[in-house]
Amino acid sequence: MSHRTERLLTVGALARVEGEGALRIRVRDGEVTDVRLDIYEPPRYFEALLRGRRHTEPPDLTARICGICPVAYQMTACQAVEDACGVRVDGPLAELRRLLYCGEWIESHTLHVYLLHAPDFLHLPDALALARTDPALLARGLRLKKAGNEIVETLGGRAIHPVNVRVGGFHRLPERAELDWLTRLLEQARTDAEDTLDWVAGFDFPDLTVRHELLALSGTAGYAIDSGTPTGTRTGPFPVPEFTDRVREHQVPHSTALHATLSGRPHLTGPLARWHLNAAQLPEDIRALAARAGLEPGCANPFRSILIRAVEVLWAVAEAQRIIEQYRRPPAPAVPVPARAGTGHAATEAPRGLLYHQYELDRDGLVRRAVIVPPTAQNQGAIEADLRAFVQPRLHLDDEELTRRCEQAIRNYDPCISCAAHFLTLHVEGRGDGS
Repeated sequence: MSHRTERLLTVGALARVEGEGALRIRVRDGEVTDVRLDIYEPPRYFEALLRGRRHTEPPDLTARICGICPVAYQMTACQAVEDACGVRVDGPLAELRRLLYCGEWIESHTLHVYLLHAPDFLHLPDALALARTDPALLARGLRLKKAGNEIVETLGGRAIHPVNVRVGGFHRLPERAELDWLTRLLEQARTDAEDTLDWVAGFDFPDLTVRHELLALSGTAGYAIDSGTPTGTRTGPFPVPEFTDRVREHQVPHSTALHATLSGRPHLTGPLARWHLNAAQLPEDIRALAARAGLEPGCANPFRSILIRAVEVLWAVAEAQRIIEQYRRPPAPAVPVPARAGTGHAATEAPRGLLYHQYELDRDGLVRRAVIVPPTAQNQGAIEADLRAFVQPRLHLDDEELTRRCEQAIRNYDPCISCAAHFLTLHVEGRGDGS
């Protein structure tokens, strides 16, 4: 506290989030006047790195954007390139892609639930403290995460930055024995996922209501993950090729990650948005378990997003079981995707929310332009606004406790800062003396 009428809450390095960022909140005369997520991680220029590359390369290159959700980047890149080349992958190959995506949802959400966010609700400093207080509980989380990792490794060739994915499909198809092994793992994972949901349901959730428009893929027969139509809770559905007309990125002075708005206003993508738009698409038994856990259909409290992630883990396990049970080996691991000039668009649901890719190819299949809009870039403005709403009625708390709760609130959104810090407009001004 700098003096009687002004408070400054700061966190120099946010913990238990992916990437490098800081928090700064200023309170003056009892009013929150400024909230900033200062993202200081160096921008990574992936869109520029893709220029001049062959149309077959984006899946491998974009996987390196994130070590936690590389599958999301690979799947979206593949679909955008295929769209530019006039190719659609469907049938068993598309189902294998969905299975791979389920693996990533399981391991990413489980990582967040057990290691990043649960310690806040348990009043523990970190997951190491959880390991000391309840090793069996943490062992369950690691076992569940391992099931997701095994799916990604089996389909993708390795658990981090998979190497078996290619435009048109895969380099290699899994053997039946490999899928049978996954089936056995998923039987235990189903039990672990149900127990995880019951455990998370017992947490104490602070009150906060999101007022932003929510954006997610929707309109598919099942729960939207690898395809769908971008749909806003207010704006309604719009075609994927119109994404950058509706969602506009812009730079702010305090962040190396871009912010974004939907129709000119902050919006939120991710678990809350998917739950609002697609809960009815979940299987009946999973909806019943979600209801038992206290997750209401119109939930708008971001602190309860950990509950939605637990439900999505359970769904991803069940969906993986369904795909493996119904799997029929395709005649080839991939379909041809010949190069041609064109612009392709695709959107999928990364664990943290809607992810969009656009590629412009020349007639030789070289990338002339790339646009990647990650979910965390879309969420940053909403996070800052939600923090303002969260802090204002809690100004009676001392600085240490209020700062701790603000960090917990940020972790509601599971921000992936490295994914978002991917572009920066640089203006260089000389001194007028030729230097």
